[in-house]
Amino acid sequence: MNTFVSELPLLDELKPIAQESIKEFAEKGHTLVRDILSPGEVAAYRPVIVNAADKYNTERRKMQDRDTYGKAFLQIMNLWRVDEAVKQFVMAKRLGKIAADLMGVENVRIYHDQALFKEPGGGPTPWHQDQYYWPIDTNNTITMWMPLVDIDVDMGMLTFASGSFDKGAVFDFERSDESEGAFDEYVKKRKFPITRAQTMKAGDATFHRGFTIHNAPGNNSNKMREVMTIIYLADGARVSEPKHQWQRNDHAKWLMSTPVGELIDSELNPKVL
Repeated sequence: MNTFVSELPLLDELKPIAQESIKEFAEKGHTLVRDILSPGEVAAYRPVIVNAADKYNTERRKMQDRDTYGKAFLQIMNLWRVDEAVKQFVMAKRLGKIAADLMGVENVRIYHDQALFKEPGGGPTPWHQDQYYWPIDTNNTITMWMPLVDIDVDMGMLTFASGSFDKGAVFDFERSDESEGAFDEYVKKRKFPITRAQTMKAGDATFHRGFTIHNAPGNNSNKMREVMTIIYLADGARVSEPKHQWQRNDHAKWLMSTPVGELIDSELNPKVL
């Protein structure tokens, strides 16, 4: 992990975050941190990530031929494994330190990255909990969601059910039209406040816990909503027994089938700090 692309900024200069953000994350399960990357840093990394996402995108179906999940966004995972420049972004100490500080841990490891590009006219992302899919023995997990372009609510802003993270997985089914209805009823019944930013600049980022319920509306603009995400877990986490096929898939794909009960420390899960 000592190699770097010389023409790109390293992103290793740390930026302390406000105590209000740490408190909000602890209480709500999510927070928005502004100005993590400067305009110049975004300008340097955006084409790198966009080009890599385009190169490794395998979705070739027309919008009308996809299911609800397929219409929600183009999803390209673990770009850091195939592109040295993207790896420099994903392994950035600045980003990892914010994730660690929000969770109150000393170090974090990579679970995987995802480029989530919501096309113009792309559909909504249903309510869901990320960690339903992860065979991990800790709730100290966090996803950074960073737009690479300025966005507003018309482009599919990430939306949270604040305070919904502390019950673990509330349903035993995957993201789908069925799950959307069940989660919507659950969120309304428990009167979770619905929180979303009106605007985010490129280089801002939200951070949310693995069990925080969230969704995103469709992209009603004529611009691609370009977002890069990184999922982190606290260093010291171990593999838990997979509870269903989706976790068995993740166990093999993102954890290299590390034995249950062992530390998550494979080459796919490097430490950041």
